Amino acid sequence: MKTERAYLNDPLTLEFTAEIIARQTLDDGRRGVVLAKTFFFPTGGGQEHDTGTLGDARVTDVFADDADTILHIVDRDVPGNTVPAKIDGDRRFAFMQHHSGQHLLSQAFVHTLNLETLSANINIDSPSTIDVDATQVNDADLARVEAFANATIYRDVPIKTYWVDEENIHTIPLRKPPAVKDHIRIVEIESFDYSACGGTHCARTGMIGVIKILKAEKRADKVRIYFAAGQRALGIFQSHHETLTQVARLFDTNPEAVVESVKRLQETLRAAQDELKESETERLAIQARKLIAAAQSLDGIRLVTAAFRNRAPQQLRALASILQNEPGVVAFIASHDGVKVTLLVTCASDTGVRANDLIRKALASINGKGGGDARLAQGGGAADESFIDACFANAPNTLGELRQK
Repeated sequence: MKTERAYLNDPLTLEFTAEIIARQTLDDGRRGVVLAKTFFFPTGGGQEHDTGTLGDARVTDVFADDADTILHIVDRDVPGNTVPAKIDGDRRFAFMQHHSGQHLLSQAFVHTLNLETLSANINIDSPSTIDVDATQVNDADLARVEAFANATIYRDVPIKTYWVDEENIHTIPLRKPPAVKDHIRIVEIESFDYSACGGTHCARTGMIGVIKILKAEKRADKVRIYFAAGQRALGIFQSHHETLTQVARLFDTNPEAVVESVKRLQETLRAAQDELKESETERLAIQARKLIAAAQSLDGIRLVTAAFRNRAPQQLRALASILQNEPGVVAFIASHDGVKVTLLVTCASDTGVRANDLIRKALASINGKGGGDARLAQGGGAADESFIDACFANAPNTLGELRQK
């Protein structure tokens, strides 16, 4: 069952009368029909399939079952031998813009930076990509490539398709060798790019509209270029402009001044954070003095215990760092977040006990994990708040046992 691939010579036809020549049910239960001639593009060559309708049925997938047969997957039975067919025009046009845009962009990389395209992925719901043979591409070079590609769009040069046999393929200056050997379809951006391709393309570069390079990222020994074209690029521009406009309103300025406004805000925020950090240091020092004043005296050791709820780990450690430098002080500092306990133990150098020994004994009852050195240790585990009370109550005995060793 051979299907005539009418889309190859006429990518702009979106409505036609379809002649059904076969019906199939796949192993997964999906239903499909084969047409004598189709303008629906099947998935292949880095481009996704068309969608649309056959009569009242929705076409959800299109793929080549073998070299000559194209199967159209439908969501319901399609009665009759001939039905009206309609292709989703927005989806088709978006693929045309991105596929032609990819050819143009790939050649722009060759022309501008002498970088070959290793692979391409055409998308319309997310950015399309090309992988270029480079280890890095800087922003200035990307801008040059983008400007050159768009200049070619503005010149509105023809995009032609034609067939060449293997004997004459050497006469075509292809950007890369073809994947097939017989009856090779050439897509030519007139006198600029020549590619062997079976996809749907714009008739002129002006139909691409615009190409926007969105970002570049290193992938092993290549660089992946993310880009959008035509309607998709316009949607991104509109979304970004709306975001920029809203941010400008928040700053009570115009979009052109947003960057400077953000820089000033960052400077203000850094200054406020520095002040807050200084204030927090002073507050912790005061808190440490109060805890030491209330410490339990045990044969020359001042035992500090302090419990908190949902205290940030960095605050606990900052408080512990102050206490570990106080002569004669051993401190147990704990915080509970509703599920687990975090425990810090500090020991001044003149106390004769080690913080890492104390924390291991303290956490043993809950199989908690912890470690550190002689001056400061940290650990924790799953436990309710009663563990903290028991830990603090048992601290004098634990101290006594370790001092006797």
